[in-house]
Amino acid sequence: MLDRLGLRQTPNGSATSTEEAVAIAKKIGYPVLVRPSFVLGGRAMELIYNEEDLRRYMTSAIEVTPDRPVLIDRFLEDAIEVDVDCISDGETTVIGAIMEHIEEAGIHSGDSACVIPTFSLSQKVLDEISSATKAMARELNVRGLMNVQFAVKGDDVYVLEVNPRASRTIPFVSKAIGVPLAKLAARVMIGKSLCKLGFTREIVPEHFSVKEAVFPFLRYEGLDISLGPEMKSTGEVMGIDVDLGLAYAKSQMAAPPPLPRTGKVFISVKDADKEAVIPVAREFVKLGFEIISTSGTAETLTKAKIKVTKVFKIHEGRPNVLDRIKNGDINFIINTPSGKIPREHEVVIRNAALAAKIPIMTTVRAALASANGIRSLQKRKVQVRSLQEYHAAVGGKTQRRRKTHAA
Repeated sequence: MLDRLGLRQTPNGSATSTEEAVAIAKKIGYPVLVRPSFVLGGRAMELIYNEEDLRRYMTSAIEVTPDRPVLIDRFLEDAIEVDVDCISDGETTVIGAIMEHIEEAGIHSGDSACVIPTFSLSQKVLDEISSATKAMARELNVRGLMNVQFAVKGDDVYVLEVNPRASRTIPFVSKAIGVPLAKLAARVMIGKSLCKLGFTREIVPEHFSVKEAVFPFLRYEGLDISLGPEMKSTGEVMGIDVDLGLAYAKSQMAAPPPLPRTGKVFISVKDADKEAVIPVAREFVKLGFEIISTSGTAETLTKAKIKVTKVFKIHEGRPNVLDRIKNGDINFIINTPSGKIPREHEVVIRNAALAAKIPIMTTVRAALASANGIRSLQKRKVQVRSLQEYHAAVGGKTQRRRKTHAA
């Protein structure tokens, strides 16, 4: 279908044996995302960077038969993931919302924070996402709701998956735009038209809505809290404000611990993230925070002329980072995982942070969003308004319409 519609997808293949999987990965290039054919919540999905790990995955307890092959996709590193919910009556398709994820592609969509409306995508990319969504809804003859997940790399838009059904994001989108999408979809499915139901154009709110995932980590001591393709969250919350930073900060208050306004930030990231975390560290310094790091990250930050206090790793001596966490000497943590199988001390640090109710971010994009949220908290007073107040205005809604997204 994608080829017929002229839409991009990442290079991919399906394998029913280890050797077939290795050949496909060599052809399309590492890293690859591998998953069973039938999967919910990202179960048994894994990001693979080399042949050794691919062979381990294929020979593990994954059931692979000609009827149930393993799907292998080229993984787009540093891509922005986008969710789209739409509703179609067979003739007209209307975008419910285009949601930009805070975490990069590769984190399960159910575990990612996401924002309505988008905050960094160009109009060209938004137009392409909208037209691709509508083309697929027409091709699939959808009558009701449909969810699409895209990856955006530069100005290129890739289709990751299409689900001709309601998505877990429908309640969030409905609250964000002030339209009961599930109710409308039920009426469309029994033959009503969107025109008769009065919903024919995408609503792009003037306010920002941020969905954040809620995790059960405190109940499962020793579980690694780093995020990946397999879903770990058990709920979600949302924060709304006309200021994006405050909307994000509210979402963190609703899924505690909340963001600190001042204090000390501990930064320890994998080698691949060391350059990317430099601007984040600079933002925290501008906000008045003191930076604390272990040797590797500290060396990178020092070279970038960022003042940093070096602290011992757990095995290097005392007082170490774990001592400082337990003593309440750290207020925020940025700690990106070093690989699929985390180092033991990483899990210890993350679990100590949870026990001490210290906010911890395991991706650089989430850390940057947190810095923006803290900046807004320092500058503005947090105010609360009801959903009805956000949506009440002339004609019943406070909205602007993206003119190029008319149905």
